[in-house]
Amino acid sequence: MKALVFSDEPKNAMEIITYLRGKMDIDVISQENKELPEYGANTVYFYSNGFVDNLGKFLADYIGKNNYDFIFISSTNMGRELAGILSFKLKMKCMPEIFSFEHKEKNITRRFYHGGKTVVEEESNFKMFTVSPGICEAEKTDKKSEVKNLTLEKSDYKIVDVKSKKTAGTDIRNAKVIVSIGRGLGSQENIEKVMPLVDVLHAEISGSRPVCLDYKWLSEDKQVGLSGKKVRPDFYIALGISGQIQHIAGIRGSKTIIAINKDKSAPIFEECDYGLVGDLFTIVPQLVEKLKN
Repeated sequence: MKALVFSDEPKNAMEIITYLRGKMDIDVISQENKELPEYGANTVYFYSNGFVDNLGKFLADYIGKNNYDFIFISSTNMGRELAGILSFKLKMKCMPEIFSFEHKEKNITRRFYHGGKTVVEEESNFKMFTVSPGICEAEKTDKKSEVKNLTLEKSDYKIVDVKSKKTAGTDIRNAKVIVSIGRGLGSQENIEKVMPLVDVLHAEISGSRPVCLDYKWLSEDKQVGLSGKKVRPDFYIALGISGQIQHIAGIRGSKTIIAINKDKSAPIFEECDYGLVGDLFTIVPQLVEKLKN
C-alpha cells in the first residue's frame, strides 16, 4: 500500500509518517524542514509560497495522476480547507479528524465525536482522511528520504503583513513534563503558588480552556484540550482540573497523568494514573519539598 501525507506543519508530518511507517510506503508534501527526511518517508516534496488555491490545484492534479491508496492530511487550518477542496475536485469522500487508523478488509478509524464527548469507531472504504495533531510521538529512523522541490503556480494570494500571536515561550507540545492548572486554582494570583513545582520539575506550565481563553490567566498557546493543543509528555500533572472530555482529548498521549483535586468525584480521577484528593495549596508545597530532597 502507498500513502501520500500532506502537512503545512512539518512537525505534524513527522508524527503521521511515524504512525504509518511499516504499514505502507509513504510520500510526503510539506514546507521545507531539514529534519523531515529523517523520519522514513520514501520521498519528501518541499514547497514554498503555498496557499489553498495553488496547493489545491497542484494536489488535485498530482493525486489524480498517481495511484495512492490513501491520502492523509494534517488537520491544520490549511489542511482542513484543502481537504474540502480535494474532496470536491476529486469527488473523494473524506473522513475528518481521525486519531487512529487500521486497514483490514475495510479501514477502521477512530475520532472524537459530539464535541469530544465520545469516541466513535467507524469502518469505511474512504481513501482520504484528516489527521488530528499528536497521533503519536515522532521518531526518527535510519532511512533517509529522497528530497525533491516542487514548483507551484503563482497564487492569487499574497502576504502583506504578519502579526504573530502573543506566546509565552516554549511550545508545550515538546515538553517532557507539564504542570497544568484549572479553575480550581481560584485566581491568576495563585499561579505563583504552584510555580515552585513547575521550577523544581523543569516543567512547562499549561492550562485548561477556561484558564486560557475565558479568564486569560495564561496565554492561548498554553491551552491543552480538544480546541487547544494535544500533548504527549512523560508526566502530566493536573492541578484543580475537573477533567472534562474536551480536556482529556488533549492529554491522552501522556505517559503518566497525576491529578490533584479536592473534589473526589472529579472526572479526572477516572483518567489519571495517580490521584490525590485534597487541597492543592497544601499538597503542592509538600511535593516540592520532597522533590528538593
